Amino acid sequence: MNLDLNDKKVFISGSTKGIGFETAKLFLDEGSTVIINGRTKEGVESALKKLNNKNVSGISADFLDNAQIDELIKKIPDDIDIIVNNVGIFRGKDFYSEKIKDWQDHFEVNLMSGVKLSKHFLPNMLKKNWGRILFISSECSSLVPGDLLSYSVSKASVSVFSSGLAKLTKGSNVTVNTIVPGSTLSEGSKVFLEQTAKRENKTIDQVEKQFFEDVRDSSLISRFLSVTEVANTILYFSSPIASGTNGASIRVDGGSMGSII
Repeated sequence: MNLDLNDKKVFISGSTKGIGFETAKLFLDEGSTVIINGRTKEGVESALKKLNNKNVSGISADFLDNAQIDELIKKIPDDIDIIVNNVGIFRGKDFYSEKIKDWQDHFEVNLMSGVKLSKHFLPNMLKKNWGRILFISSECSSLVPGDLLSYSVSKASVSVFSSGLAKLTKGSNVTVNTIVPGSTLSEGSKVFLEQTAKRENKTIDQVEKQFFEDVRDSSLISRFLSVTEVANTILYFSSPIASGTNGASIRVDGGSMGSII
């Protein structure tokens, strides 16, 4: 299927690893021009070397620092076609151990990063009458584990904001949607599996099987999603051929969330 992305300019926040990195790779495969982003200059340079493509560049910025966000926005072309709000932080703590700063930081990075980028670039997309804004949420926005309250609430707020923002695009060829991944085999998940396997003297396969039996037993595929499975979905809904979907939350969760919508 031709996704018609070969002439599109794309910015992906939080894209030096995991889902964001794989998404950048797939956009480049489609012929898009891509700007990646990471918290540090070293991380961005390392990712650029791995991508090894003349159509990719990178900008480092820490989304907990407003001054760095302002500088980032200045460096992104005003005529950007597609923004993928992928950057996110994750701190697993029980409610009584979480500090107010944990809540503030989760909202600052997971929600406000997309708010700030959208506020700047959506008017330009509407002016040229084409654009895509994608937000990356999480199955935790619905499942809400007890030890991930601030993270889960911040990810739920992403879906709410995205839905409301889409209403501002009415009658245009700009769309705003949210992708909701399930448990994904990112670098962090790999470390979790390796460390747990070592600590419990089990194989990685045994740890994964136990995770989906005891922790994420609602998953219908009973395995981690690959970053490619999630990135493929992001690419489709970023493309011109996904023009009929706007204001939606699209699940790539392996059935874990259990809802019919």
